[in-house]
Amino acid sequence: MQKSLAKAWRTLFFLIIGTHVMEGSGRMVVTAVGVNSQTGIIFTLLGAGTEEEEKKEKKGKIIIKKQDGAAAMEMQPLKSAEGGEADEKERKKVSVPKKEKSVLQGKLTKLAVQIGKAGLLMSAITVIILVLYFAIDNFVMQKRPWMPECTPIYIQYFVKFFIIGVTVLVVAVPEGLPLAVTISLAYSVKKMMKDNNLVRHLDACETMGNATAICSDKTGTLTTNRMTAVQCYIGDVHYKEIPDPGVLPPKSLELVVNAIAINSAYTTKILPPDKEGGLPKQVGNKTECGLLGLVLDLKRDYQPIRNQIPEEKLYKVYTFNSVRKSMSTVIKLPDGSFRMYSKGASEIVLKKCSHILSEVGEARVFRPRDKDEMVKKVIEPMACDGLRTICVAYRDFSSNPEPNWEDENNILSDLTAICVVGIEDPVRPEVPDAIQKCQRAGITVRMVTGDNINTARAIAIKCGIIHPGEDFLCIDGKEFNRRIRNEKGEVEQERIDKVWPKLRVLARSSPTDKHTLVKGIIDSTMADQRQVVAVTGDGTNDGPALKKADVGFAMGIAGTDVAKEASDIILTDDNFSSIVKAVMWGRNVYDSISKFLQFQLTVNVVAVIVAFTGACITQDSPLKAVQMLWVNLIMDTFASLALATEPPTESLLKRKPYGRNKPLISSTMTKNILGHGAYQLIIIFTLLFVGEQIFDIDSGRNAPLHSPPSEHYTIIFNTFVMMQLFNEINARKIHGERNVFDGIFRNPIFCSIVFGTFAVQIVIVQFGGKPFSCQPLDLEKWMWCVFLGLGELVWGQVIATIPNSRLRFLRRAGQLTQKDELPEEDVNEENEEIDHAERELRRGQILWFRGLNRIQTQIRVVNAFRSSLYEGLEKPDSRTSIHNFMTHPEFRIEDSTPNIPLIDDTDDDSARRRRKYSSQPSSPNKNNNAIDSGINLTIDTSKSAASSSPASPLHSLETSL
Repeated sequence: MQKSLAKAWRTLFFLIIGTHVMEGSGRMVVTAVGVNSQTGIIFTLLGAGTEEEEKKEKKGKIIIKKQDGAAAMEMQPLKSAEGGEADEKERKKVSVPKKEKSVLQGKLTKLAVQIGKAGLLMSAITVIILVLYFAIDNFVMQKRPWMPECTPIYIQYFVKFFIIGVTVLVVAVPEGLPLAVTISLAYSVKKMMKDNNLVRHLDACETMGNATAICSDKTGTLTTNRMTAVQCYIGDVHYKEIPDPGVLPPKSLELVVNAIAINSAYTTKILPPDKEGGLPKQVGNKTECGLLGLVLDLKRDYQPIRNQIPEEKLYKVYTFNSVRKSMSTVIKLPDGSFRMYSKGASEIVLKKCSHILSEVGEARVFRPRDKDEMVKKVIEPMACDGLRTICVAYRDFSSNPEPNWEDENNILSDLTAICVVGIEDPVRPEVPDAIQKCQRAGITVRMVTGDNINTARAIAIKCGIIHPGEDFLCIDGKEFNRRIRNEKGEVEQERIDKVWPKLRVLARSSPTDKHTLVKGIIDSTMADQRQVVAVTGDGTNDGPALKKADVGFAMGIAGTDVAKEASDIILTDDNFSSIVKAVMWGRNVYDSISKFLQFQLTVNVVAVIVAFTGACITQDSPLKAVQMLWVNLIMDTFASLALATEPPTESLLKRKPYGRNKPLISSTMTKNILGHGAYQLIIIFTLLFVGEQIFDIDSGRNAPLHSPPSEHYTIIFNTFVMMQLFNEINARKIHGERNVFDGIFRNPIFCSIVFGTFAVQIVIVQFGGKPFSCQPLDLEKWMWCVFLGLGELVWGQVIATIPNSRLRFLRRAGQLTQKDELPEEDVNEENEEIDHAERELRRGQILWFRGLNRIQTQIRVVNAFRSSLYEGLEKPDSRTSIHNFMTHPEFRIEDSTPNIPLIDDTDDDSARRRRKYSSQPSSPNKNNNAIDSGINLTIDTSKSAASSSPASPLHSLETSL
């Protein structure tokens, strides 16, 4: 209690003191408010106004509420197809839900749909052929009559055929794809966290693998955000490095230390590092921190000077502003005279200097030609090195008479220059190498900063963003807007397309400029592949560009909450090199999925053809249903876990991005799939038709319905599994590499799954018995199975020697999953993609609502005629509908926006009749207007059952419906 009271008194004390100190008057000019202000513009670009629109779009839904606390259910309204073309487009925009989909998701969705259709077709054909073969062979060729007592046997055969068909379908459908994607993304996200990438949106890491451009901020990302003094000019000598204090004139050194320590905000400090071995912390103004760092580099300490002359003893302070571009502080010396220390932009302060300290620390005349020579020999070379030049000067005043401190022009003149310091925000040491990796990987890095163009160009050269002799653009925001806007001030995509390909540095940029650049690159259609843009930023101003980008990177240390909220990935160390790791992990996700696809599609092709061909020839599948399910488990769950957890390597950064339109299955992958599939089919069919002769065993073909497992078919099953295990090792490489064992022991999960699967296979074959349709094998037959499986590794080397140029037809096959163009009605104004499963579900809902609406319309018409026949027998507000079997539901129509018409044009008359008779007869116009204007309309159906006659045929019809 005492602590709280003391805190309250202390707060009140500071409030009174602060109010007293800040007493005064002022004027303020409001130039913009709301969405027209800079903050309003930023939040508009961030989409802050979309919430109200979403609330409006939610209106117009039929809400069905059940009593007794049952859950509420919402349905889209059923509207008639009236209105013009504009209304039609508006309805589609409002009622069709959009779901943004990543590049990999789109490709996988199409591939899964195509494989599923092919598997369903093969399954249906297999069942039809088996049934027809059985029926023709028994009832036509052998002319057997259908005997009732044999019906159970026939049914068992048909069930067997159906199970074979289902087995083919299960093996063909790639249900392991979602699992592989999820495992790969989750594994990558976990590992990326260790690389200082906090992923907020799961698909961002996969999208980053396709990145073709990175628009990076400068301060804090490419640089350390630590202003550091690196050059200085003291005593007529230009030091390229900070000199030893012993070589400087003592008087000049003393003036430099006092001027910097006193003539800076006392809140600006350099504190010890938080961690041992870290860099000191800079608190306050970064430029002043750089100057204080110079004092420390000169083996001096600024704090004792500040303690000797505390802030309350400062006689006069001319704070820094954009007009004077300098700061000056006046102190009173012990003899009563005054001394003013000044610092500021070198070109401004030097103009006010009439003297300069010489090499011995004495003031000499500073003539205009000396100033010009200093600008050419000192200032310009520093600026060309990307340094910010600060001039430090002083002036002494006599105490009698005391100067007129309000006459600022006279006070800030006739100065004596002490030194010129060149400070910079140094480039992070790892950034140049990281940018070189990006460029080698086919990613263009652009710097977008608010600094002046000279500093930005110098930093870009140091980072390696631009190189001498290259054809590039380095412009500021003003020139950028002049090039991309027409006479009306509107941005044109054609003009942006002429600028962004060569643009490497955009300086003095506003938040709108950065957003415009990112949007222009994304929307560009110049290249065959759409650009995938990543953006880095740390401030609120970067929020719009971070949200617009395909992948937004926010700084975890220096980033604002707005920037983090708009981003997809947060860099916990504010380091550009972490972006390169994100690129590497993104490409690894893509490759992991491709490895899994290469393995699974090989198994799919072989298993489906073997089951189909074997069933058609022998009326039985060589691989039984349980065996197929075990194979399906190997190729789906275990393979996705093994191949989706491969760690990334530096080789991923030595190739170009895949791009949005590049097929998911490359020609090399198609070659491997078909090549290994052919090898496995040859082995399987050889064992199927001549295996009993090779191993001198009984044939398993044409076995009776409930015959015991055969050694023949067990060898086929075991060999098939062995080939999949060794082909899983081949599937680790998808770009034609020969060394398939490279880095295999860096993935313990893969090794564990391979050896674990082999062990389980031994158990299944030797002890599986009838449940797995397996007969135990001796050591010799096991060795043959393993030997045939090892042939996959040798055959993989043979396939690798075949050049892709000889197999031109595979290019067509490799384009199996090329991204389709969505129909016009499925694309909104931002060209967002719609999930196929969601679209199919919506179509089913539309058909259901359409049929429901037609029945409702017909019932209401019948009710209208019945009400005219039984007028007076029932109340006019009593209406029955298809929902009268429900427990008195309440229908509430809240419709303020038009929606997709779910009724055909042929239903216009019935729709009009429905609107006519759905309201009370006493005020039909009123209710119609209520519907049109969005007023809630409540239809009570609680009395319909009681008011209707039980014997009425119409009522019976409605109840049955």
